[in-house]
Amino acid sequence: MADNKFLGNAGGRTLSKPPTPGDIFFDKSFRFLTRAFTWATVFLLTFIVYKIGGEALPAFSDLGIKFLFTSTWNSSQDVYGILPQIWGTLYSSFLALLLGGFFGITIAIFITQDFLPYRVEFVLKNIIELLAAIPSVVYGLWGIYVLIPLIRPVANFLHEYLGWIPFFSTRLSGLGLLPAVLVLSIMILPTVAAVSQDAFKAIPHKTKEAAFGMGTTRWEAILRVMLPTASGGIFGALVLGFGRALGETMALAMLVGSMSTLTLSFFSPADTISALLANTFPEANVGLETGALMSAACVLLLITLIVNVAGAVIVAKATPGGDKR
Repeated sequence: MADNKFLGNAGGRTLSKPPTPGDIFFDKSFRFLTRAFTWATVFLLTFIVYKIGGEALPAFSDLGIKFLFTSTWNSSQDVYGILPQIWGTLYSSFLALLLGGFFGITIAIFITQDFLPYRVEFVLKNIIELLAAIPSVVYGLWGIYVLIPLIRPVANFLHEYLGWIPFFSTRLSGLGLLPAVLVLSIMILPTVAAVSQDAFKAIPHKTKEAAFGMGTTRWEAILRVMLPTASGGIFGALVLGFGRALGETMALAMLVGSMSTLTLSFFSPADTISALLANTFPEANVGLETGALMSAACVLLLITLIVNVAGAVIVAKATPGGDKR
């Protein structure tokens, strides 16, 4: 109460004071700027969609709906299809979500459920958050020079003895889906861990005390009470992590192998829409090829928008009072 600038102290009594003209001017100015930047963001997004869509629409009209369901990308014959890229984008993002989601939720549990001393929690939380600050090109270089030599013997061992399983049907010769997925899972880890921590912290402390009062152990309270209660926020964290994985470009362009193929193998080179754009756009011919790339960008934008909007809605509904703001 003593920190409130609208409250004064007279003879030991706390008295309220009306805001000054300066306070009112500051509040109105801040409100105006907030609304202005919000609408500017909306207009900027609309302008981006308008420009990309305007470039993509003529090419999409020429290529037709088969653009989404064919696998050939041949600029010399003006034949374009992005089915392998759509598959690679969704497949790599889903696999990264399995890994990053599992470890992100596990980290959130250990940080928020009193398993670690406060100092260790603080250090671990900051290390996880620092992962989000590393440039994706650094992740790509780390994947090429450290990760691939590390996992190649294991991958080729799995192919030699379990090659009859479609997931291990090819050798890992270098660039491929597995190193891209592993790096991608590390990159989405901070998003999943941070939002999951918020979901656990939003649960009233009495809920956990009530579970202990019923005679549950710590793990029973976490798995049967805390985890289901935070499930909405955790699901939102996974959706946001999935959206983050869909839009990642540089690391995937460096690691995925850029091969237009439909495959289930973890070790085979693949391609994604973002990698296609990053690798092809600088040398694309003006005309149908540029339009086809713009169409691919529209497809990626549409997928990413749908996933992120769904995640934002889920997080808002999982937050107490969030859906009424």
